[in-house]
Amino acid sequence: MARRERVVRMSVEQPLWRALTAYRALTMVYAVLIFFFERERFERPWIAACFLAFLAVWTLATLPRVANAVSCTKRFLVADLTVAVTGILLTPLADTHAQQIDGPTLPSIWAAGSVLAFAIKGGWRWAAVASSVVAVANLIERAHPSRDTLHNVLLVWVASIAIGYVVEVARASERTLARALEIEAATRERERLARDIHDSVLQVLAMVQRRGTALGGESAELGRLAGEQEIALRTLVSSGLVPASRASQDAAVRTAGQDDEPCDLRTLLAPYAGSRITFSEPGAPVLLPPAAAQELAAAVSAALDNVRGHAGTDAHAWILVEEWPDEVIVTVRDDGPGIPEGRLAQAEGEGRLGVALSIRGRLRDLGGTAELISVPGQGTEVELKVPRGETGR
Repeated sequence: MARRERVVRMSVEQPLWRALTAYRALTMVYAVLIFFFERERFERPWIAACFLAFLAVWTLATLPRVANAVSCTKRFLVADLTVAVTGILLTPLADTHAQQIDGPTLPSIWAAGSVLAFAIKGGWRWAAVASSVVAVANLIERAHPSRDTLHNVLLVWVASIAIGYVVEVARASERTLARALEIEAATRERERLARDIHDSVLQVLAMVQRRGTALGGESAELGRLAGEQEIALRTLVSSGLVPASRASQDAAVRTAGQDDEPCDLRTLLAPYAGSRITFSEPGAPVLLPPAAAQELAAAVSAALDNVRGHAGTDAHAWILVEEWPDEVIVTVRDDGPGIPEGRLAQAEGEGRLGVALSIRGRLRDLGGTAELISVPGQGTEVELKVPRGETGR
């Protein structure tokens, strides 16, 4: 994605840098020509000649610097702006009548190129700072600024900020486009994998289930296991999630935590689906901070362990993920015999703290809650609530 984003950004920004390069060269020539045709009115023409000679050398030598965003560093921008401000402040020394006739400064409109470089490089905030510095230099140089001076200063200030804002909007659009292209490519690859799995693995598992059931005996047990795996794999394929082992899930969460990237809770809970576990989730990613997603998945795993251990082998469980603006709710429900009243308190007193530590303790550490509702003979429901941070939103 990073490589694609750089390519898109290069294609959009490169014309701006090329235009800036041409602008600097042309305005440098313009400033030199103004001095050449009006040199008679300068009281100290040697000051203007020295500065314009330096300006010509500086402009030609730094053309590669304004070729792209990488070469246009902050240090260069500061140095370039210093050259522009110096030329503006030297104007009264070279031409004492410049303040009275409201004539052009030594760098003339070349100074706007420095401000535009700030705008293209850093956006409207950088442009506002640079244009303000140039504006102050112009006001100091004029001593008694006229209406035309104020008009020109305001024009450069507004134009540079507008260009900087447009650049920021273009960059945001580039990132959105790059993300959309990545999602599209991932979706197509997922669909291709789903077709391959359906045409190979799922058909083999279905055949093993049918043949094992027909043969009976130990083969029937093999057929039953193949049927369970077929259902689990179909659930993953239909939900659009790639199946992953527990180790790969943990590795993915650790990697996301290193990059401070949000983690999709669905990828951690989907592998729990099977012949006796139904997984229901939203169609969009459920993003949480990596640590919160891992702890919530561990709490769900503990709840499923309780179903397997206490509800019996024939019990069915359901996992429901709900996404709300301020919280994520995961509900684990089963159709087992339920928990007798007072059994949890008795288990904690006996030192068996599965629910207290593995479920409630994890949610408490996340700032959430775990509510357990059980009616004897009607199953058990565990509701896990986790508040969402800025990353999740």
